[in-house]
Amino acid sequence: MRIAFYAPMKPPDALIPSGERLIARLFMRALVESGHAVDLASRFRSFDKYGDKTRQKRLKKLGLRLADRLISHYRNHNPADLPQLWFTYHLYHKAPDWIGPKVAQALNIPYLAAEASFAPKQENGPWALGHASVAETLKTANLVLSLNNEDIPCLIPQLSAKERSIPFPPFLDAAPYRLARKKRVKTRRILNTAHSLDPDTPLLLAAAMMREGDKLSSYELLADALGRLTDQKWQILVAGDGPAEMKVRTAFHGIRDRTVWLGRCNAEEMTSLYAASDLLVWPGIREAIGMSLLEAQAAGLPVVAGRSGAAPQIIEHGQTGLLCSYGDASDLARQIMKLLQDAERRDRMGQTALEKVKDRHDLSAAGKSLSQVLERLVA
Repeated sequence: MRIAFYAPMKPPDALIPSGERLIARLFMRALVESGHAVDLASRFRSFDKYGDKTRQKRLKKLGLRLADRLISHYRNHNPADLPQLWFTYHLYHKAPDWIGPKVAQALNIPYLAAEASFAPKQENGPWALGHASVAETLKTANLVLSLNNEDIPCLIPQLSAKERSIPFPPFLDAAPYRLARKKRVKTRRILNTAHSLDPDTPLLLAAAMMREGDKLSSYELLADALGRLTDQKWQILVAGDGPAEMKVRTAFHGIRDRTVWLGRCNAEEMTSLYAASDLLVWPGIREAIGMSLLEAQAAGLPVVAGRSGAAPQIIEHGQTGLLCSYGDASDLARQIMKLLQDAERRDRMGQTALEKVKDRHDLSAAGKSLSQVLERLVA
């Protein structure tokens, strides 16, 4: 099948690291490896961060103009080379899709959105234009794949039929993580030497960009929770950097003697860190997907995380990790302590997590599921 792919918030082929771009690239790869021809239809970014209504109007005008160009471009193609389906990844009021619906209608092809969200409270807010666009897009969408089940209740009333919303598990290429797990002992030994770590003390890991807002709030809550566990044995690696780094370091000041700052790590370094650590800890304030939670489990690392977004879909509470009450530092500390004190349980959870990711969240499984969905949709 020939598919036109578009991500209005962030172009998937940009080099700046981003969970958003990672998921978009994974969708494209899953489609290609399942035998589909995928064309990145546009790199146009419709995202407006600050609620600037003038900017939003300009983006709408430009997006619709680009849609007209694409329609003309496709109509000059051999009919056999036209896309058979339009696929938009991540659709919401700050980044509406001004291109896909118009192109899909003109070419008479199905329109599919993955990870769409709809926020009724934005109807009269600073992104009202994008909100209205998303409502209109959802009304005509043929199918919406939801990686975060929390989005579904607000989506269904906007769709022409509730059957047009389908839950879809977050996924990744698990192979590099499984390989890294096999090298766990060697990698851990290298880490211990490089950072003067105690090999007999549990090694926690936190990995996220350091920016204002939800990421900073998550780091601050994590530091609060860990500060309640100073009577326990643990040490923590923090992987990430960003404009809020000094504020993050300030939050961790009280536990600075147990903290190792790694800065930004590339994908290969992260797979090794997951595999070598004993427990991933992350509160996940307003975290929609939380790919680090899935990456950790793919490397056989159990997780303690906040019960938000897609975390309950990714973490099987009591089996692959533990979930704490959302935004609750005290409960986060309690759940971390349970696994700090039980190495055997951590090992069991890690093995279960590795197997679950392979069966349910791997790229090959996602590709097969996508193909089944798309074939039915086009038929």
